[in-house]
Amino acid sequence: MKKLTITFILLFAVILSASIVGCGRKQNNSVNKKSITIKGSDTMVHLMSTLAEEFMKKTPGAQVSITGGGSGTGIAALLNGTTDICASSRDMQEKEKKQAQEKNINPVEKTIAYDGIAIVVHPENPVKEFTLEQIKKIYTGAYTNWKEVGGPDQPISILSRESNSGTYVFFQEHVLNKEDYAKSVRLMSASSAIIQTVTEDKWSIGYVGLGYTKDAKVKILPVKKDANSPAVSASHETVLNKTYSIARPLYLYFNGEPTGNSKIFLEFCESPEGQKIVEETGYITLK
Repeated sequence: MKKLTITFILLFAVILSASIVGCGRKQNNSVNKKSITIKGSDTMVHLMSTLAEEFMKKTPGAQVSITGGGSGTGIAALLNGTTDICASSRDMQEKEKKQAQEKNINPVEKTIAYDGIAIVVHPENPVKEFTLEQIKKIYTGAYTNWKEVGGPDQPISILSRESNSGTYVFFQEHVLNKEDYAKSVRLMSASSAIIQTVTEDKWSIGYVGLGYTKDAKVKILPVKKDANSPAVSASHETVLNKTYSIARPLYLYFNGEPTGNSKIFLEFCESPEGQKIVEETGYITLK
């Protein structure tokens, strides 16, 4: 009986020791984690992919995984602990901040670039410019024909991102003044889908991040704040000097101040080399 008891105690000690060592290894792996997951904005996917590719070349052993799905999807992933970094083309909403508090998540926001939202139409569309009010009336359904904005007698085919997109939310808040989109609006899964449809549909209109217009066969229309203001085209200069009306920051969100490779990646994004990539991919640098 004594031998049995001693054997049991020794076995328990071995199991306990292995458990402690295992936990220690798990914690150590977490601390020294080299892989980074980034999820969120489709507007930012091309930018983040290019930044990640260059970052991995400079950082031996680092792995960065990029997934789109929309800003809302990325924020939800951050709150659920299923991504290290959220890429977002909009601010976190109050309800999301409340959810973060309830889950003991501390969202830390970092701006890595800016973006102008370009209004795009088919190259053969004769319309030359829009006022913000005209864009709003098209997207809320008050205008349904191109002749109402100085174009030909043709119905307007209206394209928008889906509701989980940060661009959709920003556009609704800043252009539609929080009014609902018209029921006739076609919701597209990605900005690239809007660009593709506009190139094929002569009487369509869409909005995309400026980075998606690079080398695209679409016509970008200048925008006027009101009828008496000059028409301003979306560009690096007009976004930075705030003369272009439909512009926004692009964010990375972290759970707490970034550490380890997440911090190094952020520093790379903010560096001259990272900002050069921002400009080369069609987005707007911080300075």
